[in-house]
Amino acid sequence: MSLRLTDIRHTYGDKPVLRGISLEVARGEIVCLLGPSGDGKTTLLRLVAGLEPLQQGRIELDGRVLAEPGREVPPEQRHVGFVFQDYALFPHLTVADNVAFGLRRVARGERTARVAEALALVGLQFHAAAWPHQLSGGQQQRVALARALAPRPEVLLLDEAFASLDARLRDQVRDDTLHVLQQAGIPALIVTHDAEEAMFMADHIALIREGQVVQLGTPEELYLNPVDPFVATFLGEANRVPARIEGRQAVSAIGAAPSRGLPEGSAAELLIRPEGLRLLSEGGAAAEVQACRLLGATTLVHLAVADGVGGVLHLHARLPPGARLLRGQKVGVALDPERAFAFPAPQGATIPPKD
Repeated sequence: MSLRLTDIRHTYGDKPVLRGISLEVARGEIVCLLGPSGDGKTTLLRLVAGLEPLQQGRIELDGRVLAEPGREVPPEQRHVGFVFQDYALFPHLTVADNVAFGLRRVARGERTARVAEALALVGLQFHAAAWPHQLSGGQQQRVALARALAPRPEVLLLDEAFASLDARLRDQVRDDTLHVLQQAGIPALIVTHDAEEAMFMADHIALIREGQVVQLGTPEELYLNPVDPFVATFLGEANRVPARIEGRQAVSAIGAAPSRGLPEGSAAELLIRPEGLRLLSEGGAAAEVQACRLLGATTLVHLAVADGVGGVLHLHARLPPGARLLRGQKVGVALDPERAFAFPAPQGATIPPKD
């Protein structure tokens, strides 16, 4: 069982929203649609669910065509579950009745069993008689998830399902939801604009910009081998350092990294992950500590380094917790080539001189 999208294109009036999206979600796989708000992610979910007519392309589920121009399977016949951003729970129905809402054509005995099964799956079996307003935000989200799973869909769609939760609760609910989706074993397509959430939830990420997939791959592939600066910076913080291409290396004031095929002698820019900076007691480029802050799992160090073209670089380094550096302290800094990515320099950039 898999969900396949082929060359999906969609416009609102004369504004293109989706510009040829193609991807596949395998059985038991979680794919996250990641990208800025307004770039077509929710529209894509609505097309899969049948809430919008498909203008161009094809949507298939386990080889069965759900939609193509002039041919639309009605939403209620698609076997697609949908968890909305606002959960869309009915305030006048109990938790059990909310979950049973999509089972009206199922025999009463079977309906009761499926509601109990879905609530047990999300850990709310003891809240069946509660009302939505009596539940926390996280519990409401799990009710919405149970309602989507009760009809035993063949694919599940989640649209910014954790966006309204506070940070601490969001982490727990995301973890619970991940285990539920893995246990359900059906294709899941999740929309989010939160890179950390996508990396936590997804087997594969489709990073979308202006209605097109910029890069599709595992979280590790997008984080460690971004195809362009947009991908590199969207997946996490990156320091920007000017460089020049010399001998298949992008050479900068704080070290060199592979040139990634850029032309010899050209201006480049290195994007370096904060964890890709190494602080040294001896050697390396001269740096001055501007601030040092413990952030729990890591320590964030603010550094000032000469950029080699007459300016100063303000860099962030992430170190293991416990590092203690004082403002004004002098240290050396070097880069890890595996956490540094070379791209063409912005227009008008100055090429750093050779040593």
